[in-house]
Amino acid sequence: MREKLGKFLGERRTFQGVFERFGSKSGYKGPVKTVLIVNLIDFVTKEVLTDHLWFTCGKRFDCLDLQEGELVQFDARVTEYLKGYQGGEEGSYEDVYGQELDYRLSFPTKVYKLGGLPKGQMLLSRLNA
Repeated sequence: MREKLGKFLGERRTFQGVFERFGSKSGYKGPVKTVLIVNLIDFVTKEVLTDHLWFTCGKRFDCLDLQEGELVQFDARVTEYLKGYQGGEEGSYEDVYGQELDYRLSFPTKVYKLGGLPKGQMLLSRLNA
């Protein structure tokens, strides 16, 4: 669970992170493109909020032609969701699949590519320089 991200629940904030890769998940109308951001930090406090975060890739991320290791900055709202298996009869799978409340970033805007990091370099070392 991402407790550090949860303290900003409902807030729209600026975040920075390192683009790792694109992925996909199943959706109602077929596969949905996703994006993996690692070493996500709050832009204002420079606090590391989570080591990784997957979210749906919208047009703003898709048009940047992102490459692995590039630093990105964007605004997003912190929202909560129920993590775990959602199918079957109500309540019958909770013990087996362990549903829990977690936090995500929604509605990203003002997405910018800030440049690349040398392979293996952490985001924090760049911010402290």
